[in-house]
Amino acid sequence: MIAKQYPFLLLLFLALVFNITAYAQKNPVLNGTIKDSLTGETLIGASVQLSGASQSGTVTNAYGFYSLSVPKGVYKLVFSYVGYQSVVQNLDISKDAQINISLVSLNQLSEVVVKAERKNENVISAQMGVQKLDVKEINSIPVLFGERDILKTLQLLPGIKSAGEGNSGFYVRGGSTDQNLILLDEAPVYNASHLLGFFSTFNSDAIKDVTVYKGGMPAQYGGRLASVLDIKMNDGNKKEYTVEGGLGLIASRLKVEGPFKKDKSSFMISGRRTYADAFLALSPDSSIKNNTLYFYDLNAKANYQFNDKNVLYLSGYFGRDKLGLGNTFGFEWGNATGTLRWNHLFSNRLFSNTSLIYSNYNYVIENLLADNNFRVNSSIRDYNLKQDFQYAANNNHDIKFGINAIHHTIAPGKVTSSATSSVNQTTIENRNGIELAAYFSDEWKLNDKINLVYGTRFSNFTLLGPGLFKDYDKQGNVTDSANFSSTQAVVNYFNLEPRVSASFQIADNKSIKASYTRNTQNLHLMSNSTATSPTDLYIMNSNNTKPEIADQFALGYFNNFKNDTYEFSAEVYYKKMQNQIEYRNGTDLRGNKNVEADLVYGDGRAYGIELFLKKRFGDFNGWIGYTLAKTERQFDQINDGKWFNAKQDRTHDLSVVAIYKAGKRWTLASTFVYSTGTAVTFPSGKYQLNGSTVFYYSEKNGYRTPSYNRLDFSATLEPKIKPGKKYQSSWSFGVYNVYDRKNPFSIDFKEDPDNPNQTQAVRTSLFGIIPSVTWNFKF
Repeated sequence: MIAKQYPFLLLLFLALVFNITAYAQKNPVLNGTIKDSLTGETLIGASVQLSGASQSGTVTNAYGFYSLSVPKGVYKLVFSYVGYQSVVQNLDISKDAQINISLVSLNQLSEVVVKAERKNENVISAQMGVQKLDVKEINSIPVLFGERDILKTLQLLPGIKSAGEGNSGFYVRGGSTDQNLILLDEAPVYNASHLLGFFSTFNSDAIKDVTVYKGGMPAQYGGRLASVLDIKMNDGNKKEYTVEGGLGLIASRLKVEGPFKKDKSSFMISGRRTYADAFLALSPDSSIKNNTLYFYDLNAKANYQFNDKNVLYLSGYFGRDKLGLGNTFGFEWGNATGTLRWNHLFSNRLFSNTSLIYSNYNYVIENLLADNNFRVNSSIRDYNLKQDFQYAANNNHDIKFGINAIHHTIAPGKVTSSATSSVNQTTIENRNGIELAAYFSDEWKLNDKINLVYGTRFSNFTLLGPGLFKDYDKQGNVTDSANFSSTQAVVNYFNLEPRVSASFQIADNKSIKASYTRNTQNLHLMSNSTATSPTDLYIMNSNNTKPEIADQFALGYFNNFKNDTYEFSAEVYYKKMQNQIEYRNGTDLRGNKNVEADLVYGDGRAYGIELFLKKRFGDFNGWIGYTLAKTERQFDQINDGKWFNAKQDRTHDLSVVAIYKAGKRWTLASTFVYSTGTAVTFPSGKYQLNGSTVFYYSEKNGYRTPSYNRLDFSATLEPKIKPGKKYQSSWSFGVYNVYDRKNPFSIDFKEDPDNPNQTQAVRTSLFGIIPSVTWNFKF
């Protein structure tokens, strides 16, 4: 089928692969891993530069491995990484060699947010729309209640917009929240929020690397339209045992790590828990005292290095939220993930990573009233097998290829109750599907000016039985139905996802980049609330719901100046989306056995420009990010078939981050954010019907809430550095929403009780000014 539909593409890729393989040089190959000298952690994206061979070089991959081939001769080899002292070695290279390097960390880091493998990597790399977060920098940025938050920091970057105050969801280049693929040690996280979105699930103490792709997504990633957030946990200290943590106003955290066997294996365990429930218990009011409100999360990881060619990793995440109103109501949700990973070096050119991955997200709702008791369960579970290869053909070609197989099981809902309850028991049939993918990509250095990353992803989704499956027309009426057994395939979808990105260097510090990416998505989140909720419903492709498809084009200008101290970029993009999903007015997603009858399908488009200016070094640094964008949707059954603003459409989005190193001990930071109000549907009029007031709605999302703006401030006091002293502690102080802005969370309309002819618009705000203080320690 592939050969019939895409013969030209297949011939092109076969020719390129043959050409690269034939071109692979017989020169000596250097390979190895680069690690932190103090902890033994592998360093992702560290630079390996070889002077004397046309400045050839490479960077370490996601596992700290590098491979570099050079002609025989005498060279100077430079190993470097931002925030670490470089290592220079003079080598007489006559044969293959393995060189493992440990870099020494600098005590004080002055870089912010985006860290580069080389100072001008952002200019010369062909990859577009990719940014790395420095986890150490995240700790300086002021956030709500003083809790360090990766997702809140992401939302300060251009092109990434918050889904709303008190919400950990985010929109990327016109995509909805479910169109972001969030990975934690390769395991998908389906709901990355705590306490209904006020905090994210990611404890920064346990995180080593954070990379976000918002355009030009590499071929090894798939299954989502908008972005990939790839988060990797710390491996654990291979040198010594350490304990660190923090005590805050609302939560505390603790991390323990150390070696099982020094320089050979290690572990890391990090936990966090809120104690809002402890404050509730102190209340004299029994209606408050007996309530439940807390979350916890636990990150754990272990690794063992058998030899220079084999390393085994085991990691997991377990998090849970629990809310309860005495003995009347209970609500809990959480994620559990597990990753077993094997790194193997087949040769000094071929690196392999094999992963077995488990992911489970579920929630439980309980109503405990005697005559109306019930329990609702829902979950989504994945079993995932990944095989990735990286082949360093030569210094001009870095090839990646692999396969991926995921088995999805979605349990939409099961309602159980006692015999005396007035609630009927019901179960919505589970849905099962298999997602298969194969990919190939090549990072090709054509010459000193042009770099190219090209590749493709072949994806296939199969919906499996057992169950009753129905076909619906555009009005939601059943046109056909059939029962399928567990061995039968209901429907099958195949998609080809080509991807290409290129950079042209105008000068050493200037470049122009362009990219095209096609992505498909087979799992879809249904929500009829303005903000994401733990009870939002996932569905998969079916005979009615087709894969979502997005084609994105991007063009960018990149410029570093003043010795790479400043970085500027401007990117424009256009994204066309097919098979977008909305629901009909009045749809109830909960307990709906025929939810697909209430869904409608249409198109989407998003376009905009993103500007980013950053000062990277010095005592005073930070960045300014600005996005001018438009996001629209079109459905035949909605808004009379006319294009309308999507809920994630915001014309202007501005973020300003400033960080100042005030002496040796104080770090001051401040953030300011501004965005256009959210697109919403407000009533255009009202009328009386049988003595009741009924509001009339016209244009879909034709109105906007007031604009959002907020100023935050934080100050961190570091300890005095004393040689030989292992114990350290620091204090972090913060003020969220300094000028007490009452930003709108929701706006409701109701009839004025004093004057029925008037309508009241009632604004609800979540937060005013909020101070915070956290004590951090390490020994």
